[in-house]
Amino acid sequence: MADILKAILIDDEQSSLENLQQKLEEFCPEIKVVAAVTKPQEGLMLIRHHKPEVVFLDIEMPRMNGFRMLEELGGTDAEIVFITAYNNYAIDAIRISAFDYMVKPVSIEDLQHCVSRLVMEKNRRTTERLQVLRNALDDNKSQENKIVVPTHEGLEFFVIRQIVRIESNAAYSRIYFLNGQSLLVTKLLKDFEELLAPYRFFRVHNSHLVNMAYIRKYIRGEGGQVVMENGDVVDVARRKKDDFLSLLHL
Repeated sequence: MADILKAILIDDEQSSLENLQQKLEEFCPEIKVVAAVTKPQEGLMLIRHHKPEVVFLDIEMPRMNGFRMLEELGGTDAEIVFITAYNNYAIDAIRISAFDYMVKPVSIEDLQHCVSRLVMEKNRRTTERLQVLRNALDDNKSQENKIVVPTHEGLEFFVIRQIVRIESNAAYSRIYFLNGQSLLVTKLLKDFEELLAPYRFFRVHNSHLVNMAYIRKYIRGEGGQVVMENGDVVDVARRKKDDFLSLLHL
């Protein structure tokens, strides 16, 4: 049986919404549309309720555009496919790592190609979860181990000790490496927190996960700050301070 992906469609134009839903239902059997709405606020509630694998989202909507809506959402495991009547949003869509970007009227061929890639990405994520499970069953919790990180090109493998810190970026995460490079990936910070906790990573703030091996200095304060080996300064949340200091044996 083919993989079925739950989808939510959000577009303030009813005709565009119906057109997209019809094409998906007729030509993309891998997609099950669980909701199609014209109001972004309603879309937010439905995404949180249904937890879809993909959201087809119009960008230019009154009162709350697609980018603002994602900021309001705060985080989702769903892939985001932007659909818009304008092509001048492509750079912004790429910047936040949207899965795909299509200009209206969406062709059947483009839509089928997008859905095919979505199914492939779901299979990649399954592979990633299996790798995470293997890591969890491994008694040797060394930072020489590797983790698998999903990117739009596929999967990349990184030695854990290469990671200095990870920062939440809306529905995505940015990984900062020892070599000064960074990478924006389609994975929530909470997922990295669970995966890397056995390797002495600690979430010092709602937006920051740090590798304890690369803390150079702690600056006292209400919550305080940590200075990392690469020079990055990261705030420590007040509610995290005691747990953090106990890990430092202070």
